[in-house]
Amino acid sequence: MSLIVSILADLLVAVLLVACIATSVSLGRRITRLKGDESAMRQTIGDLMVATESAERAIIGLRTTLAECDRTLAERLRLAERTNADLAAQLQAGDEVLSRIGRIVAQSRAAMPGEAAPQPAFAQAAFAQAPVAPQAEAAPAYAAPAAPVPPPAPEPRPVSTGERLGAAAAAARALSERALSRLQAQAA
Repeated sequence: MSLIVSILADLLVAVLLVACIATSVSLGRRITRLKGDESAMRQTIGDLMVATESAERAIIGLRTTLAECDRTLAERLRLAERTNADLAAQLQAGDEVLSRIGRIVAQSRAAMPGEAAPQPAFAQAAFAQAPVAPQAEAAPAYAAPAAPVPPPAPEPRPVSTGERLGAAAAAARALSERALSRLQAQAA
């Protein structure tokens, strides 16, 4: 019996030794694969670090560009608001001039009872759209007098509608040239 037990013990040790060798070979292969994967991982980590650094530089460049665009846009918006305010003031002044011209034409027609020519359609529309705003400043020298208009001379020379339109066009041209020179002076 001791011989059988000794053989069985030797067989068991041999089987365990074969199993240990097989496991060692398997573990050796896994370690070799992991070492290969480790070098690939190191390469991947290096590539990721390079990509991260270039992305950080790109973000810094984008932030700088964004700040510059923001400053430029804010400056242009301020300029546009100033220009808008200037244009609004000039439009209001133009409307006031048109309303004054309309009042002058109406007073001259009222002063000439013999002429009852209808007002042209474009002039009626322009005078109807022009709001008459109360003036805070003193009336300029060319504004209509506050006192009633004295009666006209006994035989006034009749003024044609063409002459009136020519005078209105000349006044409008002079105002537009003056406004243009103001804009050019402000731009300079």
